[in-house]
Amino acid sequence: MDLIVRAVAVVLSYALSAYFWIVIISALLSWVNPDPYNPVVRFLRGVTEPVFYKIRRWIPFAVVGGFDLSPIVVILAIKVCEIVVVGNLMRLSYSIGSGGPLM
Repeated sequence: MDLIVRAVAVVLSYALSAYFWIVIISALLSWVNPDPYNPVVRFLRGVTEPVFYKIRRWIPFAVVGGFDLSPIVVILAIKVCEIVVVGNLMRLSYSIGSGGPLM
C-alpha cells in the first residue's frame, strides 16, 4: 500500500510541476503577443485561461494597472499543493511502509 501512495504522490508532483511550467510559459507568451492560431499557443491558452478566468472572478484585484496577477496566484497555489499535499502523501507512504504511527 505504501508504494501506491508514494506513486500517487510522485505522479501528482510531476503533474503539478508540468502545470507550473505551462503557467510560466503562458505568462511569458502573453508579453510578446504571439500568433493566436499557433497550435502551441492555443494549447497553452486552452489549458491556462479557464484557471486564470476563475482567479480573476474570485479576486477582483487580480488585474492591477493592466498587469494580470492571476498567474502568480496559480503558481503560489501549485507550490502550496506541492508542499502540503505531496509532502503529506510522501509522509503517509513512509509511515505505512515502516509500520509506525504518523508523526
